[in-house]
Amino acid sequence: MTPTSTHLKIKIDGSAGAAAPYEQLRAQISEGARAGRLPVGFRLPTVRALAEELGLAANTVAKAYRALEADGVVETRGRNGTLVAAADDSASRESATAAQAYAERAHRLGLTFDEATAAALAALRARYGG
Repeated sequence: MTPTSTHLKIKIDGSAGAAAPYEQLRAQISEGARAGRLPVGFRLPTVRALAEELGLAANTVAKAYRALEADGVVETRGRNGTLVAAADDSASRESATAAQAYAERAHRLGLTFDEATAAALAALRARYGG
């Protein structure tokens, strides 16, 4: 039996100020996997089934699934469906790569260490509300 979004506990906020539906879906599945509520190997509903259940376009769900796959949160196995990927350090690797790219860009722009650090901290504080 394929799990449904009620097992995923997905809620899409359609209000004007809310994030795009695909981003809400991506974030909720990613958080569920990271928190262990969606265990490794958990089979996500098909794109069509989840889209129908949530009242979204299939392309919206497909976009979220592609983003999750790019982030290493899920893996698609053809006819076997889309499954929560093994919890490895893909998030750590990706953040280290992003940090390295930022450091290189800040250096090219001529920022000092303190300026680059302040800019990164400001961006993180704005994102996390800290």
